[in-house]
Amino acid sequence: MSSCSGRSYHETTKHSWISVRQNPNRLDWNNQPSSLKFYPKEYRRIQLSKEFSAHNFIYHIGGITAKKSYPGVEYYLRTNPSAGALYPNELYFQARNVDGFDDGIYHFEVGSSSAVLLQNLSEDEGLEPLLHINNPMNGLLFFISSPWYRSAWKYKNRAYRYCLLDAGHILGAIEAGSYLYEHAYRVAYNVDLEELNCFFDFGREEFFLSAAIVAIPKKGKTVKLPDSKIKQVDPAGVFESNQIIEQAYSDTLDLQKCKKEPRFPKFTFHKQAWEETILKRRSIREFSGKSITKAQFEAIMEIVEQPVPSDCDEPLKIYAVLNRVVGMPIGIYHNGRLLKNGDFSKKAGYLCLEQRLGSDSAVTFFLLSDGCNYRSLYQKAGFIGHRIYLTVNYLGIGCSGIGAYYDDEVSEFLGDDSMVLYALAIGV
Repeated sequence: MSSCSGRSYHETTKHSWISVRQNPNRLDWNNQPSSLKFYPKEYRRIQLSKEFSAHNFIYHIGGITAKKSYPGVEYYLRTNPSAGALYPNELYFQARNVDGFDDGIYHFEVGSSSAVLLQNLSEDEGLEPLLHINNPMNGLLFFISSPWYRSAWKYKNRAYRYCLLDAGHILGAIEAGSYLYEHAYRVAYNVDLEELNCFFDFGREEFFLSAAIVAIPKKGKTVKLPDSKIKQVDPAGVFESNQIIEQAYSDTLDLQKCKKEPRFPKFTFHKQAWEETILKRRSIREFSGKSITKAQFEAIMEIVEQPVPSDCDEPLKIYAVLNRVVGMPIGIYHNGRLLKNGDFSKKAGYLCLEQRLGSDSAVTFFLLSDGCNYRSLYQKAGFIGHRIYLTVNYLGIGCSGIGAYYDDEVSEFLGDDSMVLYALAIGV
């Protein structure tokens, strides 16, 4: 197996039948972090409007689409899923020569559906140098951060996994929105994150994870980082340090032997139906136990296997436990090949921390990797998870992402000792 910068962290945060029972989560509801970040009122806000395509694009990445209320609890659903609806990520972006925005650096303020102007930019200023780009980029540059205690409040040491997965979902949402925006994108992991954290005045409570480029270079010009930094504000209202998570972030900053993926995916979704899918996406809570068709499963796999353009692509292994697919033998599949025939539905449910989602589904996916760059491979898993979510919803099927499973037992079940990154159950 390849050496991996986050392997030791991954090992220490595995779930097992015993660990789940010996270390149950006990939540302090009186000190729950806020899932929304707000900059002071004196900052200029641009309300997102359907009049501008770039505004629509940004809203589709993580805008609020519904509200749910329970006794003593109220939370908002967004276009992107999040483990426990905790949303441990924030989206910042730079706009240059984009209709609907002055040239500047912005924060997407989800709570008000607006873009907060943090700093104006002159023609020769920008964040491009932190992406190792010398020319000013006309378009949008996205930067994804993580106020990670939002997730650690509930998921403790394992929360860094969820922060990365959720960031990957945001990158996947950028891909989904770029299809409507009709502009190519590419994911950037090779970012000077330490300098970016410093520029945004981040302390221990928030750190950047990745970026995405939806822009083209302006030739013949050079760009420099602005002299004045952006002043940080409290992103969650509550914070407790966690040495394991903070060390894991530090250990996974540097990238090793990255391989670029220059290819772009090719989609043929009906755009109006695709937009409706983005806005209506939901995580299903139970399945009926009914089957999906072979054609639906093959359509999902065709989309999932499309390339993800990035500067540090990591290999993912996608295993599928077919429980109920008409026209296909049930069992464990990998790369379209049946590895083992049999009814493993109950086993899949058990592996997903004994959740019926894994057993009542039509298919339960397990995403694994033996790559060496933990930060990028985990976000890619979230990215592929987002593709699965939207594609199955587009086909009228339900999906639920599962970040908790018995790690070593999944590896044993699949006969693969690679790191288990994510599980997703789909069905009707």
